[in-house]
This record gives sequence, C-alpha cells and structure tokens, in this order.
Amino acid sequence: MMRKRTLFFALLASAHALDASAAEGGDAQAAQNKIAMCQGCHGIDGYRMAFPEVYRVPRLGGQHPAYIVKALQAYKSGTRNSPTMRAIAASLSEKDMADLAAYYGSAAAVTAATK
Repeated sequence: MMRKRTLFFALLASAHALDASAAEGGDAQAAQNKIAMCQGCHGIDGYRMAFPEVYRVPRLGGQHPAYIVKALQAYKSGTRNSPTMRAIAASLSEKDMADLAAYYGSAAAVTAATK
C-alpha cells in the first residue's frame, strides 16, 4: 500500500512538472499582440456568458501560468466544454498558450479586496 501511494505521488509530481514546463518559455511581451481575443470577455468586471449556460467569466490576471496553459489545452481538446473557448483555443499554438500564460501570470491578481 505504501509503495502504491509513493508511486502515485511521484506520478503526480511528474505531471505537475510537465504542466509547469508547458507554461515556461512564454513571452509576456509577445502576448501583447494576442490578448485582444481574451479581453473581450475576461477583461470585463462581472461579465457573464449566456451560452451554453449562464457562466461567470473569470478574470485571468494573476492566474498560475501552468493552470492557464492546461485550461487552454483542455478547451482545445474538448475536455473542457465551452464552444466559445474551444473555438478560441483551437486557433492557438502551444507557443501562443505559453505567451498568454506568461502575460496573465505576470499580471496582478484582481480580487474583491483589491478593488
């Protein structure tokens, strides 16, 4: 049992390292030319999407870069369900995803406490 648990945590750590490496190498400056498609929804305080269901669109500033890359990859593959995000993610290369993750990961997080 202990060996299985150790193996599980080793695999989990490896997966996390791979996710983190996917966001490494991103160029926040290069993302300046790519963020327009994001700002239309993610740059509006309190914005909600109404299709396919009512959904509060999160702010991206301050998100962990590896999380952003993983989310975009999931939208692109269809693992995450949002027709709008799937269409946008489908147009992104891995480099685009890393650049966007670097940009938003370096931005200050916006929370209710900072407003």
